[in-house]
Amino acid sequence: MTTPDSDSLLAEQLLRLTRRVHGIQKRQLHERGLGVTPAQSRLLRTLAHWETPPRMADLAERLEVVPRAVTTLVDGLEASGKVRRVPDPANRRVIRIELTEEGLKTLQGLRDVRRAAAEEILAPLTNEQRDVLGGLLDMLVDGRH
Repeated sequence: MTTPDSDSLLAEQLLRLTRRVHGIQKRQLHERGLGVTPAQSRLLRTLAHWETPPRMADLAERLEVVPRAVTTLVDGLEASGKVRRVPDPANRRVIRIELTEEGLKTLQGLRDVRRAAAEEILAPLTNEQRDVLGGLLDMLVDGRH
């Protein structure tokens, strides 16, 4: 049976784990020289899930940030050749954002960073413990009981 104190401890542990994951990923982004910030990496990963290049407003909505934040991220990624702005074929006033070849290469590097971070964090666990943790995390993410 859980108590309010044990729930607080669990919440604190989850926050500490999240910070550790972010710290490891940030360190590995720097060590591998991918040339992106954590926020830019999130935008690149988000872009990869669209079948057709999205508008800036679409990205802002999906990322749950203000459009100005997306503009700043896209500016940086465009300057480094990872994305480009392209006109919408149906409406020239609309600008869409698409990944470049460099952006696709960077995405592969980001996948490697995430995999390495997961390996580092999960190293103390056995395969059975990883399976249990995966099931528990699925329940928490999905909100199932």
